[in-house]
Amino acid sequence: MRYDTIIIGGGLSGLVCGIKLQEAGRSCAIISAGQSALHFSSGAFDLLGVTADGTEVERPFDALKSLPAEHPYSKVGADGVEAYARALPQWFAQMGIVLNGDVERNSSRITPLGIVRKSWMMLDEYTPLADEAAIAGSRYLIVNFAGFLDFYPKFIADCLEQRGGKCRMEVLSMSAVEKLRINPTEMRSANIAKVFQSQRQLDKLVELVNSKASEGETVVLPATFGLSDTLPVEYLRSHCRNNLMFVSPVPPSISGIRVQRRLQAHFVKLGGRFYAGDTVNGATLEGNRVTGIATVNHSDILFHADNYVVATGSFFSNGIVARSNEVVEPIFGADVNYDTNRDRWFDRCVMNRQPYMDFGVATDADFRMLKGGRPFDNMYAIGSVLDGHNPLEEGSGSGVAIITAMHVANSILTNTAKR
Repeated sequence: MRYDTIIIGGGLSGLVCGIKLQEAGRSCAIISAGQSALHFSSGAFDLLGVTADGTEVERPFDALKSLPAEHPYSKVGADGVEAYARALPQWFAQMGIVLNGDVERNSSRITPLGIVRKSWMMLDEYTPLADEAAIAGSRYLIVNFAGFLDFYPKFIADCLEQRGGKCRMEVLSMSAVEKLRINPTEMRSANIAKVFQSQRQLDKLVELVNSKASEGETVVLPATFGLSDTLPVEYLRSHCRNNLMFVSPVPPSISGIRVQRRLQAHFVKLGGRFYAGDTVNGATLEGNRVTGIATVNHSDILFHADNYVVATGSFFSNGIVARSNEVVEPIFGADVNYDTNRDRWFDRCVMNRQPYMDFGVATDADFRMLKGGRPFDNMYAIGSVLDGHNPLEEGSGSGVAIITAMHVANSILTNTAKR
């Protein structure tokens, strides 16, 4: 099987790169081993939230030039990052992914654990947290479903009350949701979202919320609506009398699954091939050029392409793997930048910055992966598999995924045009 470009990894970075290439008329295949990090998303797209010295970033474009040379954004260049970022909301909207926020500045959001974090853009159903002056004196009704253990109203209430808000909590009992409790493992966000694909159940929820909420209260709901589209969210907003604020429960993420489906469907609509549930387990090389890759499900057939893009993620998805005394890239044996002293890989306090999150594959200035210090001629890396950044600590994960994907797609197109 032959394609212009083969992308290994079907998450946010891989899909963005594939769509960009398909839009330009290139034939692409994406090989995806399983669920991506989008299934664990909180509905926010971060660009840069915190600098290396721990300072919160208000205007991410202004902070780009202060990043170290090895950071993925520095390799793209500040002007390039800004151009890609400014184009993102309109580009996503073409796929039915609507973002809200100000591209110039970060805003605050409440995480599933009731922590306030800076984010850049958010999916449209999420509301940026008002400033502390607006929260002070405001009243909130935080609603949960009986038996749903993946949403923490008390954490959210503590967060708002620390900023002067007044909160109360209600538990809603709905028979259609409570049926899920017959099997405790079924009381998860995705199954609750399926319940509210029914117009009848949405009407019952609207009636319950309207009966519980007092005038002037903002109703806080778990973001368990809209698995396929945002129609349930729009219906709730238009029929509930009070303002609504949605906060993500712990994963799985309904909004993240929806984004994954939208991107994947658009990639396929453009003619791309998406191989789900397959794993790359080998490659053929001629010097520093990849000539083919092998997968588990196609053991007797090699995949061939002019270019290859590695979007396999970090430790979470085995894009890089930690062994007893080394960190490796498991498919191609590419160079990985990491601290050779294992005692310095982690901080014993789990909430502190974890050094191992800075580890990743080494690339040249064009994001071509290195092996033995030499770049592969036709293999690139994008997203969280890259070294030089700490996506969790910086609040840059989705930004690096999207920006490097767009940049590498453009590099492939430019290099192809020169041939």
